Amino acid sequence: MELFKPMNIAENQPKSVKPNGKSEHVKCLIIGSGPAGFTAAIYAARANLSPVLYEGLQPGGQLTTTTEVENFPGYPQGVTGPVMMEELKAQAVRFGTDVRWGLATAAEFSGSVHKITIDSEKVIEADTVIIATGATAQYLGIEDEQKYAGSGVSACATCDGFFYKGKDVAVVGGGDTACEEAIYLAGLCKKVYLIVRRDVLRASKVMQDRTIKIPNIEILWKHQTKGLFGKGVVEGVTLIKNKGEAGEVEVKINVDGFFLAIGHVPNSSIFKPFIETNEVGYIKTIEDSSKTNVEGVFACGDVMDHVYRQAVTAAGSGCKAAIDAERYLSEKN
Repeated sequence: MELFKPMNIAENQPKSVKPNGKSEHVKCLIIGSGPAGFTAAIYAARANLSPVLYEGLQPGGQLTTTTEVENFPGYPQGVTGPVMMEELKAQAVRFGTDVRWGLATAAEFSGSVHKITIDSEKVIEADTVIIATGATAQYLGIEDEQKYAGSGVSACATCDGFFYKGKDVAVVGGGDTACEEAIYLAGLCKKVYLIVRRDVLRASKVMQDRTIKIPNIEILWKHQTKGLFGKGVVEGVTLIKNKGEAGEVEVKINVDGFFLAIGHVPNSSIFKPFIETNEVGYIKTIEDSSKTNVEGVFACGDVMDHVYRQAVTAAGSGCKAAIDAERYLSEKN
């Protein structure tokens, strides 16, 4: 499968702009442009909050690196990730969202008006802030991961596992996430190789026991990934067994999919001085809401969700964040 490039918004839609000037006051500032950010923008715009949205380093979020999306409601024939994100963006713009290029580089939440610095030069003062900056999948750092992105390499088994039904796949990792991904894929795929760098799993005892008992999961102990191979798409993985030891040997396995399960890093670093996070960095929200510990600041999407990490759940949390922001302003005024 070829990785699709994002489409342009229709010519009759307002374009993204980079604002001039050094400071600005807005009613609702949204940081991030994935399903959570754009859904929050749609709801905020329809509530007359005049939202301003900054797209960040990866406009459209992680879905722009996905070829086919078949599990998002409303697309019976499926849709490419870039196309879906352009349509969400166009819908947000249609209702009046001011979508801009720019990266949030600093935050100041100590006063009643929240301040976000964009591109280290312009300060946006906002009555409400919706953080939808997402999370970044951790990669091994080998060149082939980028070469086969969207063509056999994935960081989400729940998102892409269906495409490998009845095929052989590999999962990299030794923690709970890797075991969960392997177990999920085992229900779809013919064979699942779990590539583990050490001779033990880091996963909880319960997850270890479940993984080991599944007959079509084969754990490759003390294996490290050297590279991927295939003509246009992934056809196999080259591994090094017992790297640095006397019995070091190169191993090749044939697979159609290569899943990374070595964790995600939430994009929350600039907010940590003010916003409560868990030990990994995911933003904590008050139960049954998108509210953070700072009044007027809300979080949605993968930056606060380390459990589901799906486009549809991110969109739902974006809806909640916009509604919470509108209610907060109504009560405040």
